[in-house]
Amino acid sequence: MDREYLKNAIQGPIATVPTPFDDDFNIDYGVMADLTKWWVDSGLVMGTAVIKVAAAMGEGPMLADDEWPHLLRTVVQAADDKASIVCGLHYKDTKRTIEDAKQAEEIGAVGLQVSPPIFNLPSQDDLLDFYSELSDATGIGILVYVTAGMNCPIDLDTYRKMADFENIVGIKWSTPPEGASWESIYELSDTFNIIDNSKQPARSHQLGGRGYINMTSEIHPPHDLKVWELLEAKKYDEAKELFDSVNDPIRHFYDRTSERSGGQARVKKGLMEIVGRPVGASRPPSKPLNAAEMKELRGIVEGFGWPTA
Repeated sequence: MDREYLKNAIQGPIATVPTPFDDDFNIDYGVMADLTKWWVDSGLVMGTAVIKVAAAMGEGPMLADDEWPHLLRTVVQAADDKASIVCGLHYKDTKRTIEDAKQAEEIGAVGLQVSPPIFNLPSQDDLLDFYSELSDATGIGILVYVTAGMNCPIDLDTYRKMADFENIVGIKWSTPPEGASWESIYELSDTFNIIDNSKQPARSHQLGGRGYINMTSEIHPPHDLKVWELLEAKKYDEAKELFDSVNDPIRHFYDRTSERSGGQARVKKGLMEIVGRPVGASRPPSKPLNAAEMKELRGIVEGFGWPTA
């Protein structure tokens, strides 16, 4: 696909959607299909938002190699060509990542969020080789994802060299490498869609960013669609105030409850239950939110004025 087409498709609020599990922790594909149709009907459509499947907050690293393709296919089919579907790929070597990328492309994803093979301890040249070969092997968009916890920084000059890789269309950005400023990546905003992962969507958009990671767009789509509308209208103070009013209390709750049990999807799944669209618990050893935590979270959501079950 054309790079500009892919950039237009992979922008806006990124909905990192949860994976529904039944009581035996098997994927509930029927629930995923129904949710996808609801997300699309609620406005998470191509050019405005992204539905991201099997990413870390969607428990992608916990899915088997025969599970995530079925999950992706379910979402692609339910979206019926109306939404930008991106699939998360995690930590595999070049050969297996290319195999997964081709499979995702064949299923119908428009893009991939790809983490580098961190357990290979890649050098900067290794990272260039990895993303170059991946770009050559697929015709869909690739969003490069590195964050501080991966201990696999990509130097700014390495990102610059990726400009020659046709299907690298975006960079999920949070922590700059040593010696670089947070703002430095935006020198490449004409080439790549910079997707903010630092909870600063307004600041990012002002510098040329084209999307942002959030906790809420698949929980209550009108909220993040309004944030994006304000960003596109360059009403940055209003956008920041609206984003922070929801993000800050949820993130503080997330940080506190993570001390009892880990798992990136726990709070997201609690939120889904509170708004009346339950998706089950996370796979062990992650533990679901307890009754007291759910009561507190419900109070937070009611404070936003969002509809609850």
